[in-house]
Amino acid sequence: MKTGNINVQTENIFPIIKKFLYSDHEIFLRELVSNAVDASQKLKFFASNGEFTGEMGDLQVEVILDEAAKTLTIKDNGIGMTAEEIDKYINQIAFSGAEEFVQKYEGKEGAENIIGHFGLGFYSAFMVADKVQIKTLARYEGAQAVQWESNGDPSYTITEIDKADRGTEIVLHISEESKEFLEKNRIQGILDKYCKFLPIPVIFGTETKYKDDPSGEKDENDKVKQVSYEVPNQVNNPVPAWTKKPADLTDEDYGTFYRELYPMSFDQPLFHIHLNVDYPFNLTGILYFPKIKENVEVQRNKINLYSNQVFITDSVEEIVPEFLTLLHGVIDSPDIPLNVSRSYLQSDGNVKKISTHITKKVADKLREMFNKDREDFESKYEDLRIFIEYGTLSDEKFADKAKAFSMVKSTDDKYYTIEEFKEKVKDLQTDKDGKTVFLYTNNKDEQYSFVQAAKDRGYEVLELDGPLVSHWVSNIESKFENVSFARVDADTLDKLIAKGDEMPSKLSKEDEEALKPVFEGVVDKDKFKVQFESMSETDAPVVLTQPEFIRRMMEQQKYGGAGFMGAFPETYNMVINSNHPKISDILGEADSSVKENKAKQLADLALLAQGLLKGEKLNDFVKRSVELI
Repeated sequence: MKTGNINVQTENIFPIIKKFLYSDHEIFLRELVSNAVDASQKLKFFASNGEFTGEMGDLQVEVILDEAAKTLTIKDNGIGMTAEEIDKYINQIAFSGAEEFVQKYEGKEGAENIIGHFGLGFYSAFMVADKVQIKTLARYEGAQAVQWESNGDPSYTITEIDKADRGTEIVLHISEESKEFLEKNRIQGILDKYCKFLPIPVIFGTETKYKDDPSGEKDENDKVKQVSYEVPNQVNNPVPAWTKKPADLTDEDYGTFYRELYPMSFDQPLFHIHLNVDYPFNLTGILYFPKIKENVEVQRNKINLYSNQVFITDSVEEIVPEFLTLLHGVIDSPDIPLNVSRSYLQSDGNVKKISTHITKKVADKLREMFNKDREDFESKYEDLRIFIEYGTLSDEKFADKAKAFSMVKSTDDKYYTIEEFKEKVKDLQTDKDGKTVFLYTNNKDEQYSFVQAAKDRGYEVLELDGPLVSHWVSNIESKFENVSFARVDADTLDKLIAKGDEMPSKLSKEDEEALKPVFEGVVDKDKFKVQFESMSETDAPVVLTQPEFIRRMMEQQKYGGAGFMGAFPETYNMVINSNHPKISDILGEADSSVKENKAKQLADLALLAQGLLKGEKLNDFVKRSVELI
């Protein structure tokens, strides 16, 4: 028997491990199972290069829960350790055996499969255990099995033991405050989270299955009775889809893997991108485009980050550009540093390269789809639109590529690229200053009268809605020369697309001055600015508009990014058509109360057209309208 002290700089190492090394105590199981997988992978490697010539057997990792004994055991049949190796790899904290192994065998096939890059992984056991035992038999012929034991202070003992099978068992005597880790469902949940795709089979207990009774005995429904039997419960898929070559996978395989990742999701993804890079960094994975709902926040945290098939996190904002967090799927890279600060990740060179590569792959995939089958691309566009808008706004490199496949849809349900639409409308919708004006609506039913008025002039109107539209149109205006966007209700058509032609007015300045206080008296004049405009007699007598600039600033403030501009008060222009006969009628009305009622009725009609007449005011309008009939 040997006793000694673990070689550490301070006796406070165990409290530090327990409280501060990992923010989440459940990580201990990931670390220990990962180490066990490492031990198995090393044995496969040594067997492949001739350093191990014994019988390897079926390699697996077993997690054994004994609630009565209050122990949790992680068992493997990998390389095992000698007393000398325990002294080197366990008793000298922070000496990473996996790192040494990779450095020694760098460049040799199989060495990259070692996954234990987690620093003080073994010692995470002391976060949940009062006592930890290592029972191990090394792979060498004639090796002596040994047991290492420590109760959570720097002292340990090593004794020789009898152990027939090669490999290592880590036995955790779970502490009272960590007894949650003696619950079967808790352990199963951790294994499902972190070990779902480890490359060596991981077994936890058994699962019950059913088969026909061998005797052929039948039940009351004349069906062969079912008998139950137990089989090992394998928690992982050792060969997930992203580890295979794209040529070896079908669309059905990709769909099956998506359901494996998200068993509670009922939507099928639109399409996928398979990542497979080995230079200048290592990156594999599969990214899926989901059907993005209006609320983009709900879609986040669906990309799982792995390192050599070990789950690390589903919070990947520092590894992929912000807009790509809307995607679902898996990224696996041993080149992404783990257990480090977010600021470190943001400045890491490999992370930046990976981020740039993924952005390029996504943009190239979208452009390829657009070029290959435009009709199919258009059929998916409403689900892609928010993603493309978000990418255009948040990533300059993506925005440059997205010019080729960013699309707009007209109220006639036809799709155009920005350049195509500009070419289509430039003759009719270019104003006196040479700007081509893209008219749009965010709700063609609510703004029907405005849309119809524009179409009656021969103008094309786009449908643009969603939380990012106001930001996106501003971005497009900055990217495309002499293009501007205007919502159809932002002003009168003659001002939205000003041609420089002025229509004579039937009202004099004095008439307008006489009528202005009448209309100001029937609305909130702080919110509604009354103004007169010379319009066609066939246009509405009163039109309510909201200036494009003010509305856009308000929307941008609502969804972020407009600064103090978003504090603008909500104001509208109440435009009086000076050429409409009804306006002349009000001017000629002698009875001031009748004049006011007529002005009120026309003003309310304008408010109604914009959905701004509600509650008591709407009720009064209905009563007044009934009396007028």
